[in-house]
Amino acid sequence: MRSLADILEEYEFLDADERYRLLIELGRELDEMPQPLKTDATLVRGCSASVWVYPTEQDGKLHFLADSNAAITKGIVALIISAVQDKQAAEVAAMDITAALAPFDLRNQLSSNRTQGVPNMIALVRQHAARIAAG
Repeated sequence: MRSLADILEEYEFLDADERYRLLIELGRELDEMPQPLKTDATLVRGCSASVWVYPTEQDGKLHFLADSNAAITKGIVALIISAVQDKQAAEVAAMDITAALAPFDLRNQLSSNRTQGVPNMIALVRQHAARIAAG
């Protein structure tokens, strides 16, 4: 998965249509999320599309699996995951993910319908990280 900084570097030079294509491409780059992990417990509430986020821990670092039934939404969750992927759980729990994503200005780039679930996606990622950090 690309780093958030690498994605932003590319994103800044794209027009609106190309930004949509980049988000779709990011969604396609996510690790495959097995169907059995797509449960009510991993479902993000408040999204217009179905979005699932599942944390794993490896060598003290979080690795998230995520998926969505909508291409743009899958790209948005991929963008969120790129901000936290393979970081320590305590670091992710304390991280201001919203601030990290601010340069992408998603609220002005995408329809409100597409971005309404972003705070819930971020909250779920942080909750998973806090739970894992607490042991």
